[in-house]
Amino acid sequence: MSSSPDPATLSSSTPQAVPAPPQSPVLLAARRARAAAAELAPLPRASKDAALLAIADALVARTEEIVAANAEDVARAEAAGTSPSVVDRLTLNRERVAAIAADVRHVAGLPDPVGELVRGSTLPNGLDLRQVRVPLGVVGIIYEARPNVTVDAAALCLKSGNAVLLRGSSSAYASNRKLVEVLRDAISGGSDQGGGGRAGATLPADAVQLVPGESRESVQELMRARGLVDVLIPRGGASLIRTVVEQSTVPVIETGTGNCHVYVDAVADVAMAVEILINSKASRPSVCNSAETLLVHQDIAEAFLPAALAALAEAGVTVHADERVLRCAEANGSKAVLVPVTAEDWETEYLSYDIAAGVVDSLDDAVAHIRRWSSGHTEAIVTGSQSAARRFTQLVDSAAVAVNASTRFTDGGQFGFGAEIGISTQKLHARGPMGLPELTSTKYVVIGDGHVRG
Repeated sequence: MSSSPDPATLSSSTPQAVPAPPQSPVLLAARRARAAAAELAPLPRASKDAALLAIADALVARTEEIVAANAEDVARAEAAGTSPSVVDRLTLNRERVAAIAADVRHVAGLPDPVGELVRGSTLPNGLDLRQVRVPLGVVGIIYEARPNVTVDAAALCLKSGNAVLLRGSSSAYASNRKLVEVLRDAISGGSDQGGGGRAGATLPADAVQLVPGESRESVQELMRARGLVDVLIPRGGASLIRTVVEQSTVPVIETGTGNCHVYVDAVADVAMAVEILINSKASRPSVCNSAETLLVHQDIAEAFLPAALAALAEAGVTVHADERVLRCAEANGSKAVLVPVTAEDWETEYLSYDIAAGVVDSLDDAVAHIRRWSSGHTEAIVTGSQSAARRFTQLVDSAAVAVNASTRFTDGGQFGFGAEIGISTQKLHARGPMGLPELTSTKYVVIGDGHVRG
């Protein structure tokens, strides 16, 4: 009767079959994305643009499906007592879907960054050296309850030749699942449901994938898929971004929270300053480029604050005020809702109808306050002084600095980049609104004529 071989007697040259560990759905999706990225990289602009236009057509044609799926998410969020600002970011309606489709068409009309010559020269030895833009490869996006990001990210990644793995929050799962279904059908020429099938729109469906699963484990797997995923981009609150930055083994492009400031200088036009403040704070407080702190130079406080507090009250904004703002409000009988400011207020990204407000002695004091508390997103100065504007823009170290303009302009679409992938507050690779060039890397092409190195 035969017996099992003794492991000690087995030769090292005798390989033993070891079952491969089963691949998780997340890693399988990443492998499919990697294969799709290899197909996308060499495609001409015409193929990518046709796919984007097919996406825009499909979004419009299948709006009712998208809004119905989104309604499931909104109903769950409202039943769970989710804040109105978060529900607003989650909500899709016909107008918002149409706007998303328009953003996709805009991206299709933008120049293709892939193959762009960054720099080039002929070396003294005759070698032709060129640095050109190339896709990053597989881009993972981890984001919270904003289903528009699903389409924005996919459009920008496809245009720049990248495959994308989308991991939205579980609160938007029905919306994201439907949107990804629409996108995949549109780019692959699959079932168009009345909205796809545009000529030339044939890309690998796996260029756009929703990361399988709604658990934290799926996020953890995505963050550790080094070698399959080339870069991760987190979009959301401070906790999400910090978690991805600290725990990911995949390189991360950090998008930051938006603790944005509006500083009203000593020689500002009061009417202009009030209009910029209200637009920065109240036009859409749930987004990262809304203002969260108002700083006012002491020399203009008496003239500006009564008008500003009245406008903030009319807009329904609660003011977290320092002692000097509170005294001014009391002296002028302000009807604004005011509460004493705390240190925590200065660092808070409210994303609501709240703003911190204080009076500063000088422009330099305003800059010092911003340097201490800002998240490095966007700061604005309202001033009639060119020297003050110049000093402010030189000293403030944020991704965007606005002069006599609302903080709400820090946005890929407003900057002419098309729908953005996010707003980076870091200093490596990309900073500020990230458009198409920021979704590329570069490589060197060296052309010789039999050159060898001596």
